[in-house]
Amino acid sequence: MKSYPFLTLDVFTNRRFGGNPLAVFYDAVGLSATEMQSLAKEMNLSETTFVFPPEESSHAARVRIFNRTREMPFAGHPTVGTGFVLADHGHARNGSLHLEVGAGIVDVSLRRDRSGIATGATIVAPQPLMLGPNISPVAIAECVALQASDVLETAHSPVLASMGYGFVIAQVSQMALQHAEPVVDCFRKVVEAHQFLEGTLGLYLYARDQNRIRARMFAPLAGIVEDPATGSANVALGGLLLSLSEAHKAVYEVVQGVEMGRPSLLEVTAWRKGEDIHATVGGDCVRVFSGEISI
Repeated sequence: MKSYPFLTLDVFTNRRFGGNPLAVFYDAVGLSATEMQSLAKEMNLSETTFVFPPEESSHAARVRIFNRTREMPFAGHPTVGTGFVLADHGHARNGSLHLEVGAGIVDVSLRRDRSGIATGATIVAPQPLMLGPNISPVAIAECVALQASDVLETAHSPVLASMGYGFVIAQVSQMALQHAEPVVDCFRKVVEAHQFLEGTLGLYLYARDQNRIRARMFAPLAGIVEDPATGSANVALGGLLLSLSEAHKAVYEVVQGVEMGRPSLLEVTAWRKGEDIHATVGGDCVRVFSGEISI
């Protein structure tokens, strides 16, 4: 048997037991895809990452990301946290590093306090904004036990948006956001009715006060009843909101996970580059514990 070390940390928070927990197997050479999926299921977190040598020598690592049920091409808090861990292990150059994930290359830059100590990381989403079809507000409301009138369409209808991984994004009222509860059977019905969802649905709800956002994300079909902090959904939101304006750049502060008792703070910046819209998401990370497993 071989032993595989791992670290856990809380991402998008500056305090333990807040934010979104993550497990990082920072030397995963030798693990099969089946073993990685089993470990992710055993960890029972939103995602678990596994680090391998990069395919391109100038990059820091190749990172595979698994949630409880499947491998993911990109996810925000796992990439932020893994970049932070790898920097801790000496892989950063001048405070930055490049990670290979399924959706492309993710640029990571460290966040530091006034004394120069690394406190977290900011990542650039691996793909520009891509918008897909709309989904009926009635179907979205049913998925989270709300009324169709709770889903606001003044700015946009519920829409599939991605910067490396797709989410259906819907704006709701502040009160509706607090009362949302996932209804698994309705998630299944929506997935069955919309082939472009490819068998799964991450539903991101947000309430907006100018550039301050309160958000929740539900993905029960992937084993994530609710997620405390969803970086990949928040970059997609930032890109979507910028696309609805004439601005060249916008900065958003997102609070997520409050209803779960794991408050998270995410800082999102979106900007235009030619015809494309790109975005970053960043936040703090806190180390929690370390261990190893023999397989």
